[in-house]
Amino acid sequence: MQEVAEVSRRTAHPGPLRSRAAVRSQVRVPIGFGPGPQLDAQVMTFDGLVDGKEHLALELGVRPADGVPLVRLHSECLTGDVFGSARCDCGPQLHEALRMIDGVGGVLLYLRQEGRGIGLYNKLDAYRLQDDGLDTYEANRALGLGDDLRDYTAAAQMLRTLGITEVDLLTNNPDKSGQLTRHGIVVRSTVRTGVFANPHNISYLTAKADKTLHTISLKEKIA
Repeated sequence: MQEVAEVSRRTAHPGPLRSRAAVRSQVRVPIGFGPGPQLDAQVMTFDGLVDGKEHLALELGVRPADGVPLVRLHSECLTGDVFGSARCDCGPQLHEALRMIDGVGGVLLYLRQEGRGIGLYNKLDAYRLQDDGLDTYEANRALGLGDDLRDYTAAAQMLRTLGITEVDLLTNNPDKSGQLTRHGIVVRSTVRTGVFANPHNISYLTAKADKTLHTISLKEKIA
């Protein structure tokens, strides 16, 4: 629990979000990956986000009749999302989330927070330290960085700009739900992602489950 408290202190926000953003542009983008039909995504960019980064919102499917969409906050992972790295589960989670959201209606926020907020080069440096025996959090600390530097203030802004104040949140990470709640977004329920374990990421997943209470069941068979 001490580990979780430390992460919370590093990512906590003082209260509900008050800053406003605006949709800058939107464009239809057919997207696809691997077998299966393409998905029809409405991709939106924003002005006025508090961190000034180029985050995206991808709206898929038809908004549910009760008005509560399925939402995924997905932090950018070049190695996993683009190159299919097996050292994490980011790529499979992204693909799963897009399919699930398209099926029930909702939004995926693609957030430019590479490496849990430490950046691409630092993430690769942390990989090297993990090869020497450190876990994912120990490696960050060895580099003089925080366990998880992601801030979801801009994500809450984006949701409010889209008229979304209540969500079903697709995540295994309790910090995402906590941060959105502090920013005034109601998390009606959390929906777990799949477990995409393999021999290259099992230590990474174990550390997340043990140290930051990600809801990951590693009893499932490793692919």
